[in-house]
Amino acid sequence: MNRITLTLIATLALGSAGAQSTIKIASIAPLSGGQSAIGTQARNGIQLAVQEYQPQFKKLGITLQFVPFDDQADPASGTAAARKIAADRTFLAVVGALNSGVTIPVSAALAPSKVAMVSSASTANQVTDRGLANMNRVVARDDAQGPAGANFLTQTLKAKKVYILNDKTSYGEGLATEVEKALKAKGVRVITNEGTDEKNDFSGLVAKIKLQNPDAIYFGGIYNQVGVFIRQLRQAGINTPVVGGDGLDSQELLTIAGKSAENVYFTTGAAPVEALPAAKTFAATYLKTFKQPAQGFAVYGYDAAKVVLQGVLNATKANKNKVPTREQVQTAIRKGTFKGLLSGTASFNSAGDRKAATLYVMKVGGGKVKLSTSIPVKPSKP
Repeated sequence: MNRITLTLIATLALGSAGAQSTIKIASIAPLSGGQSAIGTQARNGIQLAVQEYQPQFKKLGITLQFVPFDDQADPASGTAAARKIAADRTFLAVVGALNSGVTIPVSAALAPSKVAMVSSASTANQVTDRGLANMNRVVARDDAQGPAGANFLTQTLKAKKVYILNDKTSYGEGLATEVEKALKAKGVRVITNEGTDEKNDFSGLVAKIKLQNPDAIYFGGIYNQVGVFIRQLRQAGINTPVVGGDGLDSQELLTIAGKSAENVYFTTGAAPVEALPAAKTFAATYLKTFKQPAQGFAVYGYDAAKVVLQGVLNATKANKNKVPTREQVQTAIRKGTFKGLLSGTASFNSAGDRKAATLYVMKVGGGKVKLSTSIPVKPSKP
């Protein structure tokens, strides 16, 4: 074997060792398009968690990198990102996706490669009901959030007749279905559960609602669509309460709906920063870093990322401080107990649902979003 061959072997070995000492964590969220406000909040929260953990990995000789992917709230874009992640063996886990309609196909695409996912926002039952070993979430399910919304409609708003809308996505339809089921069980009249993907002109829908004169409207959808609906509803002189899920959890709702954003409520698994005493330092760091206040999606992006990063760190230490396999990370996340999160300790059941979570009911009015009440919830399976 000559000197040139030996040099080449040594170079290849060094290159291989270098690749082994770098690991990547991905995020999948809408960073452009109509839902970019909440996607950017989540991404920023994840970034802060990664920065906190980088020194711990550096001590082990491992470079930790964060790579955010923009899915534009589109399942096809999310799945394309998943294929890139699966093909690059340095990716060990994903924080995301944000939308249930993206999370479902992305987790299915990553399952064969054993790439663990922890979603900070996807609530549809189907996200975890498929029994995938790689899929986990830190927020409550639709079958917890739906009844919570229904309870608020009946107990607080005293609604006897409700008009339900959904945005025809996995998220919106799933949430609206759970609300409908819970309302009917309470003897409340559900006028309809109508799907609409309209984004700009709700005049026909508003006219139908005016004729029906419901006590309340429930809209399973996202702030960029629902905000326009609320504005046009109020402009038509209809001041009926509008209730939604965590898809309304963005300051952009106030911007889009403007002064019409009154008598609006939503349930969310993403706690407002002021509701979490542990989040004060995080909120200050977020404001300093990104020049804007942290919102609930930033908090839960941060918490989901901490679960992922601690899971990877635990798997690394169990692997004698060497880069773990994807399967080792997947197991470490599902089996772990994660303390020190802003939203409290997290651990997962056999389906990947958080064993104990909290839902918050928020009131929108007077140009502000305020906490109305909080509700502890548990998944349907232990």
